[in-house]
Amino acid sequence: MVGSLFLCWSSVGPEMKSVEEQLALIKRGAEEVLVEAELVEKLKRGQPLRIKAGFDPTAPDLHLGHTVLINKLRQFQELGHQVIFLIGDFTGMIGDPSGKSATRPPLTREQVLENAETYKSQVFKILDPAKTEVAFNASWMDKLTPADFIRLASQYTVARMLERDDFNKRYSDNQPIAIHEFLYPLVQGYDSVALKADVELGGTDQKFNLLMGRELQRAYGQEPQCIVTMPLLEGLDGVKKMSKSLGNYVGIQEAPGVMYSKLVSIPDALMWRYFELLSFRSMGEIEQFKQDVVAGANPRDIKIKLAEEIVARFHGEEAAMSAHRSAGNRMKDGELPEDLPSVVIESAVDMPIAAALNQAGLVKNAAAARDLLGAGSVKVDGRVVDRTFILKVGASYICQAGKKAFARVELKG
Repeated sequence: MVGSLFLCWSSVGPEMKSVEEQLALIKRGAEEVLVEAELVEKLKRGQPLRIKAGFDPTAPDLHLGHTVLINKLRQFQELGHQVIFLIGDFTGMIGDPSGKSATRPPLTREQVLENAETYKSQVFKILDPAKTEVAFNASWMDKLTPADFIRLASQYTVARMLERDDFNKRYSDNQPIAIHEFLYPLVQGYDSVALKADVELGGTDQKFNLLMGRELQRAYGQEPQCIVTMPLLEGLDGVKKMSKSLGNYVGIQEAPGVMYSKLVSIPDALMWRYFELLSFRSMGEIEQFKQDVVAGANPRDIKIKLAEEIVARFHGEEAAMSAHRSAGNRMKDGELPEDLPSVVIESAVDMPIAAALNQAGLVKNAAAARDLLGAGSVKVDGRVVDRTFILKVGASYICQAGKKAFARVELKG
């Protein structure tokens, strides 16, 4: 185990809210609570529950989509429960097959641990470190003997594994499923046994794995955990889930101005979803915002409130107060124009950045694009790129060519 922070609940902690009040906050934005009656019984005991959420450190940076679960953990903290932020340094080497159409290449232990360190620094911008237990599942998985693994594997059948949608589809399509991928849900489930979790949080795509935890806890003589599934946050396009590979994300380490501009530019219909899942404002206050819009308030003014709240969370109040500034059409300190134009390029194939800049009208011609690329004067999503950068079909990118040309560019097949 690389490290652990743990603070036991004691009588000096905050007074717990009523079961009804707790349940209302727990269900805010949640897709499903399984089994709600069991959760109510756990809450009625009046004791802090052990709340688990696992994150595989498969990439160094988190985006706002990842924070949906972390925000829910924070709410549990505010209710007086013990939060366990589980870093899957063992499962990260397997690779989560959830929703994947092909076998996912495993990471090395070095890659996983390096990413895990960055995760810790990022999540404590949301969670209270004094009330958070940070656990690494290699600390117990590395101790299992081959016999222990066989016992674990004996708790589930291949037929039950193939009931999972992604496994079933790959099997039906004659796509390979590696044996180690069957181990992933078993290990995730065993994590709940090792941690004696009362509640586990996960995305809707994790439901199978979360239910595995319930079954394994029963098999190991424990009371089964309850499950809270959270929706997958839509990206800036309001259609596909937030993803770095799709370019429709807001990274929590992005510059304040970039973060602000992206959030202010989301579709009006999406902002209430973002308020519910990302904001810490009360639902009563959010409802008042809705009424304000109905009464004629500019939706952009409401989105600014959301943007400032999110920027303040990750960069501080001072950064939030100044994030709105933009000097004409110049990017400064990571800031973007507030009225960012959008360009859709029809293309059935991925496109080199030079061709995309040309077709988007951000440069005079392809030669000018190549010159800017060679001079390091082209940025995509705030990062300098070279001529090898490829835009993918179906993804959206914020492109800057030189000092004055900006656009959100989407390749549409």
